[in-house]
Amino acid sequence: MPAENDQAVHAEPARPLQPKAAPRKPAPRTVEETGLPFLFLTELLGKMLALRGQLRLAELAALSKLPPSVLDPLLTFMRTEKLVDAGRRGASGTDADLYYNLTEAGRLRALDVLRRDAYAGPAPVTLADYATQVQLDSVRHIGITRERMHDVMGQLVISPELLGQLGAALNSGRAMFVHGPAGSGKTYLAERLRLLLQGEITLPYALMVDGAVIALYDPLVHSMIEEGLPPPGMFDRRAPRDQRWLRSARPAVLTGGELTLDMLDLRFDTGSRLYLAPPHLKANGGVFIIDDLGRQRCSPSELMNRWIVPMDRHLDFLALQSGYKFPIPFDVTVVFSSNLAPADLADAAFLRRLGYKIHVGALTEPQYRRVFQQQCEQLAIPYAEEHFRYLLEQLHGPQQRPLMACYPRDILGQVLDLARYQGCAPQLGPQVLDWAWNNYFTGA
Repeated sequence: MPAENDQAVHAEPARPLQPKAAPRKPAPRTVEETGLPFLFLTELLGKMLALRGQLRLAELAALSKLPPSVLDPLLTFMRTEKLVDAGRRGASGTDADLYYNLTEAGRLRALDVLRRDAYAGPAPVTLADYATQVQLDSVRHIGITRERMHDVMGQLVISPELLGQLGAALNSGRAMFVHGPAGSGKTYLAERLRLLLQGEITLPYALMVDGAVIALYDPLVHSMIEEGLPPPGMFDRRAPRDQRWLRSARPAVLTGGELTLDMLDLRFDTGSRLYLAPPHLKANGGVFIIDDLGRQRCSPSELMNRWIVPMDRHLDFLALQSGYKFPIPFDVTVVFSSNLAPADLADAAFLRRLGYKIHVGALTEPQYRRVFQQQCEQLAIPYAEEHFRYLLEQLHGPQQRPLMACYPRDILGQVLDLARYQGCAPQLGPQVLDWAWNNYFTGA
């Protein structure tokens, strides 16, 4: 990054990069300490046994993420009600040898519950506990310094002024609107913002709201950080932490033209009989990127109006199938990305709520050269200044094509494709550059 273009920005001292990690939640010792209804937990165990068959106590503990001290009274009740049978396998006579089967009455009851609610995963946590944890891990606690920005983004060809805008926008905790022509690198920049949000979050596998379970952990969104657990098939009655919670890197959720208003609401899938968490709920503690704004099936104004209350109050409202409406934390850095200018997509009332409108445009000639050189090096294509000048003066110039960040990668990629087809080392030259240019722009 050219040092001569770097300008000092005078501002208040940055907040700490990462607040002190909150102490891990201790494992519940009783049913009451889970915050969950006794009947719900017995039904959850019944569903696990109905779907998996005979299970040992240790296996039930691993599946439910609940310690044996919580499971013991639940299973005792189920045995008293003739819903399960228990037996021992092995010679040790310990709890690890104890296994459970559903009786016929227990199987029928479990199947009836499954028809209403098919969730049979780790025991959920309460919405109140989740809201408290979101505040402890809030994305607004992180302060982005210029040094941190340069560590993450310094290898990119990008102006210091643009880096300063992005860093300040993240520190503000407000939404940002990144706009500019196609190919300028808006989406790539937006996706890399997650790398700046260092630290971790603590999230539950699932939430319980008014008796309904909403699965929250998504392996496609959350990068789980492994922690020490008992060996498979074993359990620890002195478990130091509540295993219903897991640690994850801060999430980044990217949606594009497929986004609809319905996707932003809580949905009950009648096929799987499960509640599906909306993407912004999964993105809590991280970044939610809405790419290609203006290409969704709903109008931009409808989509943006959906975010006015959450962005103002850091709170959103969802509704269960029963009609019960409840608040959820909205602790997300929202990034709108579009080829269109902000004024073309939203009214003045919404634009006031956008903390930053950041334009990403064409590169300068020195920047374009650096990108071209980087791509040549990455693809093992020998760079020569004369070939770069040919590209600028004989191709870009006559057609007045702006110097977009994506062009070197795409054009040189075609040069490499042709070399592989011809069975030779890739080489630049007027003929091959003309060929790649015509493929890319005109198809002639």
